Amino acid sequence: MRLIKHPVLCNYYVTYRCNAKCGFCDIWEKPSPYVTLDNVRENLIALKKLGVKVIDFTGGEPLLHQQIDQFFELAKELKFLTTLTTNGLLYPKFAKRLKGKVDMLHFSLDTADRDKHDSMRGVQCFDFVMESIALAKSLGERPDILFTVFEENKTDIKEVYEQICLPNNLVLILNPAFEYNQVGDHLSNETLDELEAWGRKENIFINQAFIDLRRDGGNHINNPICKAASTTLVISPENELILPCYHLGEKSFTIGGDLEELYHSSEVQQQIATEGRLPACEGCTINCYMQPSFSVETSKYFWKSLPSTIKYNRMKGTWKGLFRTG
Repeated sequence: MRLIKHPVLCNYYVTYRCNAKCGFCDIWEKPSPYVTLDNVRENLIALKKLGVKVIDFTGGEPLLHQQIDQFFELAKELKFLTTLTTNGLLYPKFAKRLKGKVDMLHFSLDTADRDKHDSMRGVQCFDFVMESIALAKSLGERPDILFTVFEENKTDIKEVYEQICLPNNLVLILNPAFEYNQVGDHLSNETLDELEAWGRKENIFINQAFIDLRRDGGNHINNPICKAASTTLVISPENELILPCYHLGEKSFTIGGDLEELYHSSEVQQQIATEGRLPACEGCTINCYMQPSFSVETSKYFWKSLPSTIKYNRMKGTWKGLFRTG
């Protein structure tokens, strides 16, 4: 049964450019403009009317945009919950300007081994993450550590948790590497069991439904769990609406000046109806689309997701914003 029939999240790509070269990501390889402040303002107003609750300003590396703090200020004025994930390289530059504007601030860190982390990211950023943690805490912020889990770094979880997260009272978000359309890393059943055990510990968040979905072989096009297009709006740096999701990008629609009207158009709604049903959707496990998919429709994944989602929102105090109506 569908509980929420409107989109709840916007993945707003402020640029595809990045100052890192992560081996597991190809976004940084794309040429890209930067979004404009005027377009962001127009689109945020429309997103509010469409019922969106959470704005994720993303990239590429979102802090490459010189006006990123103004985007967050606009989002907070409109009472959105906001989230930002960064490799930490530019956070010290923006920290004071972002103070109090980011509800869920994530620093990407995949191991406590400096050389291994920098090798995975293709740039020397480990020390910047450590500096960013200290700086954020000094400003009264409480960032999360976002750990992307592969078979090759799963044994590093313990050191990141014990040496970095617990001493700094930070939440460790375990983000299983995803798979889609023959892209990504397949996690073994043994690894999934280990992640499930980690999820029961203090200050650790992993969505149990992510684990169950992988055990079940991911999304299945004959009975799709994925609600990517109806739960999540993807806006590109070219000011286009991308459907059904960023990773497939089957179609793009120029937004112009009225995102709300575009979203309700017959052409967009027809594309939304293909969510989870395209051939490339078979076996997909992309976390950033599955998380909202689990939250809008009752299914076994909804109930599996609920305890861990409540746990995270309790730790972060963000649950109030999810129910804010103003």
